[in-house]
Amino acid sequence: MILAHAEQVSRRYGEVLALDRVDLTVRAGELVGLLGPNGAGKSTLLNLLVGLRRPTAGRVELLGGDPRDPASRRQLGVTPQETGLPGTLRVGEVVDFVSAHFPDPVPRGELLDRFGLTDQVRRQTGGLSGGQRRRLAVALAFVGRPRLVVLDEPTTGLDVEARHTLWEAVRGFHAEGGTVLLSSHYLEEVEALAQRVVVIGRGRVLADDSVAAIRGIVGVRRVSLVADDLPRLPGVVATEHAEGRTHLLTTDADQLVRDLVTAGVAFRDLEVRPTSLEEAFLTLTADDRPAPTPA
Repeated sequence: MILAHAEQVSRRYGEVLALDRVDLTVRAGELVGLLGPNGAGKSTLLNLLVGLRRPTAGRVELLGGDPRDPASRRQLGVTPQETGLPGTLRVGEVVDFVSAHFPDPVPRGELLDRFGLTDQVRRQTGGLSGGQRRRLAVALAFVGRPRLVVLDEPTTGLDVEARHTLWEAVRGFHAEGGTVLLSSHYLEEVEALAQRVVVIGRGRVLADDSVAAIRGIVGVRRVSLVADDLPRLPGVVATEHAEGRTHLLTTDADQLVRDLVTAGVAFRDLEVRPTSLEEAFLTLTADDRPAPTPA
């Protein structure tokens, strides 16, 4: 079942084309990661899907209806990039207020425990740290037992421990049959959570597939080695140096190794592995062309 759908959607802000004929479908039970650099159009696309903006052209559906219709949003949970919480209300009061809008909300104690906020239940939201406020904002998206949760940069400002707590909550919701559309600039976050990744650049979809498939689309491999001096080598996309090792990104690892031998380079501890999602992401977004569909 399709829960959210965008078909040939474009959105302009004056002379700026934020989205250019974008297609996206999110089906029940999926956990989809939306990746893109700043200004790529991620937040604009999410705002269209949840009914906060209208498309300039194209069609958008949410849970079988118009996203701007309140009836279509009854089973939707959202955490936008920016959220405002009433500073004088206590955490428990905020949860109770939001819960009152739903027929079968998640019990307050269960929700706060899931997001690591149990100890903050009596604190005013104005006295919370930025990370605690962010966790509360994300938790509120799950109060009404939604069928679809849309999270825009959910872990911005969180430390590592808090981020992993939130990841576990999202995984738990998904394991129970929930559907998640997650936008993040933390590439390791999408790699850790998502089953499917949609990469957006300059308002267009560059790739839409599994993490492994996106790595395969760009065809880049990481060749790591220890060498005192390396000449300029053909086919090297990028070079990094860390902890005494040199890391070469290349589209043809076999040819690179042959070139190293032919050039008489003295090297050791050679390692060849697939790219990380981050490396694939940087390669995709550095190119203005949509990625080809893998065979």
